[in-house]
Amino acid sequence: MAIEAIDVNELGEKVVDVIKTIYDPEIPVDIYELGLIYDVFVNENYDVKVLMTLTTPNCPVAESLPQEVEERIKSIDKVNDAEVEITFDPPWTQELMSEEAKLELGML
Repeated sequence: MAIEAIDVNELGEKVVDVIKTIYDPEIPVDIYELGLIYDVFVNENYDVKVLMTLTTPNCPVAESLPQEVEERIKSIDKVNDAEVEITFDPPWTQELMSEEAKLELGML
C-alpha cells in the first residue's frame, strides 16, 4: 500500500492555517496576524517546530497558549509531532503586527 506523500511546504501552509484559528484571549486578533509566530519549520518526517513569542513575558496565557498551539498542530492529519519554542529575542512589539491586525484594532 502506497503512503500518500505530502509536500512539506503544503503541510507548513496547513499549520499556518490552523495557527490563524488561535486567538490571544485579550486581543481580538489571531496570534499569527498579531505577530507572535516568528517561524514554522516542517521537516521531511512531518515534524513541526514553531518559534513564537508572547506579548510580554508575564502574559497571563504564557503556560496555556503554547500548549494550545502545540495540541492544535498535532491534530493536523500528517503531522508526526509538534514542538513550540518560546523566545523573547527579539521581544514582541506592535510593529510585528500585520496590517490586517492593526486595522482590526483601529491602529491604522
